[in-house]
Amino acid sequence: MATVAFSVTSPTQWRRAHRHRALPSLTRPRAIRCSSVSKAPAVTAAATADPSPVFRSVAAFAPATVANLGPGFDFLGCAVGGGLGDTVTVSVDPTVAPGTLSIADVSGCAAAAKLSRNPLWNCAGIAGIAAMRMLGVRSVGLSLSLHKGLPLGSGLGSSAASAAAAALAVSELFGGRLSPDELVLAGLESEKKVSGYHADNVGPSILGGFVLIRSYDPFEIIRLEFPADRELYFVLVGPEFEAPTKKMREALPADIPMKDHVRNSSQAAALVAAVLQGNVRVLGSAMSADGIVEPRRAPLIPGMVSVKKAAIDSGAFGCTISGAGPTAVAVTNDEEKGKEIGLIELEQGLLEAVLCKRL
Repeated sequence: MATVAFSVTSPTQWRRAHRHRALPSLTRPRAIRCSSVSKAPAVTAAATADPSPVFRSVAAFAPATVANLGPGFDFLGCAVGGGLGDTVTVSVDPTVAPGTLSIADVSGCAAAAKLSRNPLWNCAGIAGIAAMRMLGVRSVGLSLSLHKGLPLGSGLGSSAASAAAAALAVSELFGGRLSPDELVLAGLESEKKVSGYHADNVGPSILGGFVLIRSYDPFEIIRLEFPADRELYFVLVGPEFEAPTKKMREALPADIPMKDHVRNSSQAAALVAAVLQGNVRVLGSAMSADGIVEPRRAPLIPGMVSVKKAAIDSGAFGCTISGAGPTAVAVTNDEEKGKEIGLIELEQGLLEAVLCKRL
């Protein structure tokens, strides 16, 4: 089993490149301090004219994310640091028909070989095409290479990271013309096709830190500033199997009793307040209090109940399922305590490593 403690991370990063950025090994527990992120710039209108590329090739890295955070189903999420994520390289390619995009290569973890190279059925391809459409690209063709640093079906926003990196890489290739909100919308085109119309992964993967999706129609996303002088660590563990988002959504109840709705709403509000105040104790308590989604999904994840108990018994302020699962996420405000929680979970022998090294 691999256990890693992560911090809140900075937004998706881009750079001119001809090679992928090296991703770190994830074989031992580690912890990284929480960092603050500047506010996103104001929304700008996407270009309508056919733009000229500014660079020949651009690589973008998008981080892993923890969505839902317990009671915040489909509207709360957070990006995590530590170098875990996906890298997409987009290049001007004269062999590709103008105005279109092709996928040249998919590499990374073993499961990456399962991904389609048809851009209409690949997360990165769909988001890249959406970004091209927003920009009005018609005169050049692009090729895309995807390096998967995230395992599939892990609950860490694997599809969203691919989409976020692709949208940003296309935008930066043409001078960074798309605003953060437009990049999220491009990523949402991909999420809609592969896992559902929700931005609690792609939003934080692009903006960094904690985000709240206030509305989908019209779309509105809000960054939640965690105080820079407070400590926050996520401890993540995952079993060695995929939990497809579609399957995990099918486990959810069709009807929710009013008392459960009220309770979950109050816990989600407490979680938002805790993020803004930097109160990790309340954040963990609220994160652990989901009474609607977690009770339906936990039985589908081997060892989830035992791992949650072990994390809390060893000092975590809270523990829940990351996204659709199967990864479990616990929180603490102490680096050494985070390492201890990880080691105790390792000793449980209930979960095995899901995080893959770069191949």
